[in-house]
Amino acid sequence: MIIDLSGKTAIVTGSTRGIGLAIATGLASAGAQVTVVGRDQGRVNSAVEKVNAAVGRDAARGVVCDPGTLEGTAALIAAQPQADILVNGLGIYGAREFFDIDDALWEEFFQVNIMSGVRLSRHYAKGMRERGWGRIQFISSESALNIPTEMVHYGVSKSALQGLSRGLAKVLAGTGVTVNTILPGPTRTEGAVQMMADLAAERGVTAEEMEGLFLKENRPSTLLHRFASPEEVANLCVYAASPQASATTGAALRVEGGIVESIA
Repeated sequence: MIIDLSGKTAIVTGSTRGIGLAIATGLASAGAQVTVVGRDQGRVNSAVEKVNAAVGRDAARGVVCDPGTLEGTAALIAAQPQADILVNGLGIYGAREFFDIDDALWEEFFQVNIMSGVRLSRHYAKGMRERGWGRIQFISSESALNIPTEMVHYGVSKSALQGLSRGLAKVLAGTGVTVNTILPGPTRTEGAVQMMADLAAERGVTAEEMEGLFLKENRPSTLLHRFASPEEVANLCVYAASPQASATTGAALRVEGGIVESIA
């Protein structure tokens, strides 16, 4: 299968590193022109350079804004009024005892993890519908189905994305615009690597050993028995953004290594 996204424009929020950067690189490698979105000018510049270097052409541009806010959404739309592919990758996470999650933190997770995707999809889906082609993705998590006790607020926000994605897919039924969620599991991003290193230091083991312990203790149902790479997640996103995925919509596409105990 050859995926060709030549002539398509893509926006990937939260794409200065990790899964988002891998998705931006994957889409650019398939021929798309990609807008990298982040909140820090230095990181955006670095990500654009990495994408362009990886594909050997000027495939990426950067927009510095925070789509987790109304002002940031408006800034992104002004800089890039239309897109064929929208990947809502912006998200925050962090462990917190449930009884210590105050209203302000719940609201922050709601705005960043959910409303950023709502606002951008509300705008870009209109143009996609008018042109008769488009791809919208929400980067969710296996935590949407397996709510982690140490991150209830995070899991709830990802569960909400599942409902949002399914509902929007129904709104856009028959238009040529597909909407899906992508469900990664533990992925070897910069943040995850640092977390494993910190835990390894506390427990006196290597970072590699800590990954195995983490999976055994926290994700014992894994069938992969290792963390995925950002590129492995991005591969599914690139396929879902392709013309070949035209019959895949309203779906929760899992790339979580078999952690979820379901055959559906």
